[in-house]
Amino acid sequence: MHPILFKIPVPDFLEGVLGDHLTVYSYGFFIVLGAVSGVTYVAYQTKRKFNLPFDKVNSLFLLLLLAAIVGGKIFLYFEDPERYANNFKALISGRGFVFYGSLLFCIPAMLFFFKKNKLPTMPMLDIMAVTTCLVHMFGRVGCFMAGCCHGIEWHGPLAVTFTDPVCLAKPLGMPLHPTQLYSAGMIFFILILLLVFKRYQRFDGQLFLTYLMLYAIGRSVIEVFRGDISRGFVIDDYVSHSQFISLIVLVVTGYFYYKFYRKSRSVPRK
Repeated sequence: MHPILFKIPVPDFLEGVLGDHLTVYSYGFFIVLGAVSGVTYVAYQTKRKFNLPFDKVNSLFLLLLLAAIVGGKIFLYFEDPERYANNFKALISGRGFVFYGSLLFCIPAMLFFFKKNKLPTMPMLDIMAVTTCLVHMFGRVGCFMAGCCHGIEWHGPLAVTFTDPVCLAKPLGMPLHPTQLYSAGMIFFILILLLVFKRYQRFDGQLFLTYLMLYAIGRSVIEVFRGDISRGFVIDDYVSHSQFISLIVLVVTGYFYYKFYRKSRSVPRK
């Protein structure tokens, strides 16, 4: 759509280092917005509930950033092992991440951080559920601006056509499903639902488990309209990698949700 947000002229004495202008890309800009909103939310909640210093919040996000990069790239590799085995540079380039890889690597990283810093695991996971929605929602808007994660051809009323040669949508000039906006809208809905549901939750960790289940269901539906087929399929043209992972996440998360919910019913509500 608009992969380059704007360009800033560079002073003459820096042109030899930075060129004649500094380019601000839309995807990176929205990722930063998401990260700032996430850090702000976590800092506020953890300060209020656990008196966690801000430097600890920074440490948590640095750890999660590393886990997200590693996990996103590893899952990207398994989407097309033959391609990336012969072109490792394409794998480690800035383009291309798998959200589920980032998420599934971030979960053990969070658990490690909570245990090391003696933070209550389940209440912290509830905070991180909202945080993940904030970061991911802005990230999907960035995807829309960059043209990645695009949909299949569609000539409906909400169709979008990417024309900028810098964007990642393929093919250019064809009306497509705006699957990035579908995802952003879905995540926003989950975010609002979590914030409302927060008042009525029966057990710690319920928000996090609810987020995982709702996202897995929504992601599976949106996958039907995705057009970036390079992400690969477990069953060709029927079950994509993300749908398969969503099924596993839904089953595992559903089990723990049922287990904790049954346990909570035996404990009187405060």
